[in-house]
Amino acid sequence: MSASPVLYMDHAATSPLRPQAREAMLAAFELGANASSVHSLGRKAKMIVEEARTQILDLVGGYGAKLVFTSGGTEANNLALHQARVREDITHLIISDGEHDSIYTAANYGGKPILKWPLLPSGLADLEALKALLAQVEGKAFVALMSVNNETGIIQPVAEAAEIVRSAGGWLHVDAVQAAGKINIDFDVLGADSLTVTAHKIGGPVGVGALVYKSDHAIMSMITGGGQEQGLRAGTENIAGLAAFGAAALAVQSCERLPQQISIEAALKALGARIIGEDVARVPGITCLAVQDWSSQLQLIHMDMAGICISSGSACSSGKVKQSRVLNAMGLENLSGGVLRISTGWSSQPADWARFFEVWSGGYQTFRARQKTNKSTKLNIKEQA
Repeated sequence: MSASPVLYMDHAATSPLRPQAREAMLAAFELGANASSVHSLGRKAKMIVEEARTQILDLVGGYGAKLVFTSGGTEANNLALHQARVREDITHLIISDGEHDSIYTAANYGGKPILKWPLLPSGLADLEALKALLAQVEGKAFVALMSVNNETGIIQPVAEAAEIVRSAGGWLHVDAVQAAGKINIDFDVLGADSLTVTAHKIGGPVGVGALVYKSDHAIMSMITGGGQEQGLRAGTENIAGLAAFGAAALAVQSCERLPQQISIEAALKALGARIIGEDVARVPGITCLAVQDWSSQLQLIHMDMAGICISSGSACSSGKVKQSRVLNAMGLENLSGGVLRISTGWSSQPADWARFFEVWSGGYQTFRARQKTNKSTKLNIKEQA
């Protein structure tokens, strides 16, 4: 009997390349020109760059905004943090406890005081705490709040936070990497000062991202050299990658939570699993479950042996399986070692959720039965002694 095909349910880490993106990338590879060249092929390459810029701005509703392309979400987040480092009027950084490591860790190298912004037990950023933190700041604050948490899928109150930050004269940066393609983004309505997106989360290639920012803001370059990207990011443009990024952005359609996902979450709860963030708004396609007794590592091994690709949380921790910092921040330390993130996307099928549950539930029930047997055996030995 042939083995079942591999089932990919890790779109929150990287979504497979869309056919439209692959086609655009191959066409740009065939062009083989530098966008800084003044000849006809160079001008065609430049047109690809500018077309992609428009397509990404359309994706996030940044019609009056500007955009600088980067090598991905991490660089875009670091470019935003760089503004806080070099601006003398920004005296403090306020970083939510739910941020991705490219903000949470990178902020430590800014040379300015950092205030940690706590999460509520629901997983939402505490807006009252933000007001109190801003009241402590003499000068202006750079505030970071991701639009959608990459581990839990929880949608954060960005517009409300933006209003609070704006009234205090601060800068709000939004990591929207996990939001793009899952919910509608309107940069102008959000009221943020800057926003990060990346290609490989929406079916584009790895290695391409962008920082969107308000047109009346002056951005200081972090990578210097040539005059590419209006002098804001030196280096020869990745024409093929940008073409594919734009094509993926065009192909994106915001989705709704599938009925199959809803029913599987109910079935998981019936077996004793907790669905993280179930009482607040979450994006479709991401389910974060946690159990107290079955470790993330053992869960991943079981699922991988069955040909199902999922993760234990953020994919940016060098392949390590460790406790979830985000769940710890939510006060769920007792569950943070048993987290699993299931994430679907453009190539997923409704039946994927059923196959996932069949394999996971079978493994969990076997694990619990074995634990019960081991406990009974130890008890008998103790009684005999």
